[in-house]
Amino acid sequence: MPTVFGGSPHKDSGPTVPSRFGAHEQVVFCQDEPSGLRAIIAIYSTALGPSLGGTRFYPYASEDEALADVLNLSRGMAYKNAMAGLDLGGGKAVIIGDPATDKSEALLRAYGRFVQSLNGRYYTACDIGTFSEDMDVVARECRYVTGRTVEHGGAGDSSILTAYGVFQGMRAAAETLWGTPTLRGRRVGVEGVGKVGHRLVEHLREDGAEVVVCDVSPRAVSRVVAAHPEVEAVDGKEALLASGLDVYAPCALGGALDETAVAALSGGIVCGAANNQLAHAGIEKQLADRGVLYAPDYVVNSGGVIQVADEIAGFDFDRARNRATGIYDTTRKIFALAADEGVPPAVAADRLAERRMAEVGRLRSVYLPG
Repeated sequence: MPTVFGGSPHKDSGPTVPSRFGAHEQVVFCQDEPSGLRAIIAIYSTALGPSLGGTRFYPYASEDEALADVLNLSRGMAYKNAMAGLDLGGGKAVIIGDPATDKSEALLRAYGRFVQSLNGRYYTACDIGTFSEDMDVVARECRYVTGRTVEHGGAGDSSILTAYGVFQGMRAAAETLWGTPTLRGRRVGVEGVGKVGHRLVEHLREDGAEVVVCDVSPRAVSRVVAAHPEVEAVDGKEALLASGLDVYAPCALGGALDETAVAALSGGIVCGAANNQLAHAGIEKQLADRGVLYAPDYVVNSGGVIQVADEIAGFDFDRARNRATGIYDTTRKIFALAADEGVPPAVAADRLAERRMAEVGRLRSVYLPG
């Protein structure tokens, strides 16, 4: 059985969460020794509805590292889902291991049974190291699965609308900074050209942007350059940031924006698909002080969760795409609020998300019979 630490941040009674779990409602440690499964499911908030967030399969160096990641990611999902206008809370899961060697049918099905044991408090989906085909396997043991293949009634690859949403957020940033919602003629550096990054490159090239890329995987870079020979490839993040960018798009793992990265930026825009881009609190102010317009990550990368959330009601791609188009207006709203209140955009986004969670979540206190 999983080890569960419960307790709602909205209540004073009941079980309490150990301090290392912050304000999370529930953290579940899952282990199935025969299949090799070691996983952690974190539910940050169900104020707006059942939690939704992907399952990351990654070779963490330790359980503590995995725990820190899932806590940060699940909190981010609560804010992301709130800003996307979804009636869903925030959750996330991580599986500890190398997906290239450790992933198996037995492991995925064992994981599905742990998700099922939460009785709908958490819906899972794809993330780094997991794919729609994996979600089909998980769904053989669990009803609370999104991001499934089209053949099984799902939305398919959520990177499609993730990249589309990032592009819409980038257009909003361009309009705010340069007066026109296009990246035509701008030099955009994309760090990470995997599932989402390579699709973002396609949008940027169609819009007429000059694109430079880097990735830890030579194969990923080669795929992009083969499809777009005009795209420039550089060797690593440091070279990317030194290449005279108008826009920096972090699309790899979190923590991309630290002091070193910020010092390499001089104006322009940061807008990318990676989660938890700010390495720590205070980076958002450093960006603003350097004249960099930062598009909050969980706002602009919410296209993917919009896509998979649409499956819950029966997937319709056009409906999901129309909703993801709204990321443009949401991002503009955040920039306007930030300017009005004299705060960085990341702070403005947090305020809007927290307001919605509080105002809509309060309605749960109204008793409905039946």
